[in-house]
Amino acid sequence: MAITAADVNKLRQETGAGMMDCKKALTEADGDFEKAKEILRKQGQKIADKRADNTTAEGIVLAHVSPDGKSGKVIALACETEPVSKVADFQNLAMTILSTAVATDATDKAGLLATPQADGRSLQDHITDLMGKIGEKVDVSSFETVSADKVVSYIHSNGKLGVLVGLKNTNGTDVTEVGKDIAMQIAAMKPVALDKDGVDATIVEREIEIGKEQARQEGKPEAMLERIAMGKLNKFYKDNTLLNQEFVKDNSLTIAQLLEKTSKGLTVSAFKRVSIG
Repeated sequence: MAITAADVNKLRQETGAGMMDCKKALTEADGDFEKAKEILRKQGQKIADKRADNTTAEGIVLAHVSPDGKSGKVIALACETEPVSKVADFQNLAMTILSTAVATDATDKAGLLATPQADGRSLQDHITDLMGKIGEKVDVSSFETVSADKVVSYIHSNGKLGVLVGLKNTNGTDVTEVGKDIAMQIAAMKPVALDKDGVDATIVEREIEIGKEQARQEGKPEAMLERIAMGKLNKFYKDNTLLNQEFVKDNSLTIAQLLEKTSKGLTVSAFKRVSIG
């Protein structure tokens, strides 16, 4: 049957796919709109399969904190190129993913992506559809949540880095500003853990071995290597664990001291740092 411009435009409005893709799909489907939609979905899946191993170094990070300030969620929607990250369809999908996470109180990525949308299809289906439209890989590269007495979020100016900080023992004190300062500290200084107890054992072992090897290369006696390595490990903890880091705005204070100065007993219970690229 003849495919009219009105038919093509109708399919485009319903799917968001390009004009030529819609025309090809309608032609292949002999004018059947439902078949044409299925063809477009399969096209998205083909692109997803073909580009599965491609690097996604661009995208957008979004965060939301609940009205009571006790829970927060942050998502990173990644793509391959910067122009795609600026497209309205891409940014709208990122906002839909975040709003779905908030509405359903999702706690893990798999559950979030499986959530049905208004049309009955999952978020993952909608991501695949977008891949068919834009021709490159799109992926929720990160999804994190934090719950605490007070949660504060921070999105860096480039829109590709976000932080959630959970504070406890607030004791009725307004800790929003110090929370923002700590979130920016995390963004800039990339701590690997809250304190030394949170550092992965493999990282500790690696740092000890690095310390020993450095001392060995400097000609230190074998009997001293362990002690020297432990000293270097303590320096690693100071530089790379949040509560022990020097506060970037005032290096006379550690983050732990800044918190105690703000309100007695105040501390960080959890943090998440999410970035693109």
